[in-house]
Amino acid sequence: MSGRKFVQNPGPTNIPDAVLEAFRRPAMDFDAPEFIELIDGIWAELPVLFGGAHGVVMLTAVGHGAWESALVNILAPGDRALFVAGGLFGQVWGATARTLGYDAVIADSGDLRRAPDPEMVHDALAADHEHRIKAVCVAQTETSTGSVIDVASFRAAIDRVNHPAFFVVDAIGSFASEPMRMADWDIDVVLAASQKALMMPPGLAFCAFSERALERSRERPTPSAYWAWPPRLNQERSYMRFGGTPPEQHVYALRAALDLIREEGGVDAVAARHRFYAAAVHACVEAWGKEGPWELNVVDPSERAAAVTCVRTGDIDAEELRAVARDRFDVSVGGGMLDMFGRAFRIGHLGELNEPMLLGALGGVEAAMDRLGHPHGPGLSVAAAALAERA
Repeated sequence: MSGRKFVQNPGPTNIPDAVLEAFRRPAMDFDAPEFIELIDGIWAELPVLFGGAHGVVMLTAVGHGAWESALVNILAPGDRALFVAGGLFGQVWGATARTLGYDAVIADSGDLRRAPDPEMVHDALAADHEHRIKAVCVAQTETSTGSVIDVASFRAAIDRVNHPAFFVVDAIGSFASEPMRMADWDIDVVLAASQKALMMPPGLAFCAFSERALERSRERPTPSAYWAWPPRLNQERSYMRFGGTPPEQHVYALRAALDLIREEGGVDAVAARHRFYAAAVHACVEAWGKEGPWELNVVDPSERAAAVTCVRTGDIDAEELRAVARDRFDVSVGGGMLDMFGRAFRIGHLGELNEPMLLGALGGVEAAMDRLGHPHGPGLSVAAAALAERA
């Protein structure tokens, strides 16, 4: 079939042509002045993008590498950490910690239709009189459910009991699609990755840290070579900044992506665009549901993420719908997770995206519904009307 395929998964996402073209560079000497200047510029920008980080390290890895790097830099072997789970990835992050030998405690309400409640953190820390919990780890956006938390409320929950635990936020699914105020919200570590709203392929991950977190990492609480932050800092040679051979083409692509973000008005403008598109998708799903089983998974509108929308399908086979949308109409959407597998699909609306692309993706899903004979309300026309309101 001619034309472009629409990839509306929660990640990887659509990649702009400028970013793709940036990869088309030959290998070069990574100690050349040109490359050093490129890296210096990026390193100077990243703390601002995270909302006031003390510093940022870049890892040749996916988001799971950022998870591990955060843990080994602030936790000693056997330390206890509290993982807030609002879906799949909070649980997997906690399981990762256990694999590394940490005492992972998972706080999970079991309700996949609500964002995690900060009172779970407050209660757990209030009961921790000996301060055995050394870190509170939470995801800003839970891509398995389509929920987003109010990060500031979790910081407040920690502060209300005056607990010294490090505050670690997984922003892998939310960076550049939701506001991030690392300094204002007193976050110790923020994690991000390239394949979401940064509009790149997988391959780069980021750990932004506070001064307190960096001081802790200098003690090398868990022995580590590759994931440790201090050896990557204040290095004149790019080799040491990356813990090995720099991913040169990824770095050039990141420069192109950051330039696009700047041209759009900065990371806050990009996040506002994501929120606007998310509202159009939510309106579409609600309209579908007026004449069918389609239902937004997250009940409270204030808890719905700007990056991804999880749609429940009732008794309809969501995997069949996804297959028809992908194979017949060239629109790929994510599948349901946990107990929503086969009974939900997830529409990613992040990265490089504009109104025609979004309407095309929603139209492909709606066409798949028609192809399979599933009832639905006028979602596509409602989404078009919502998008028409953008200034």
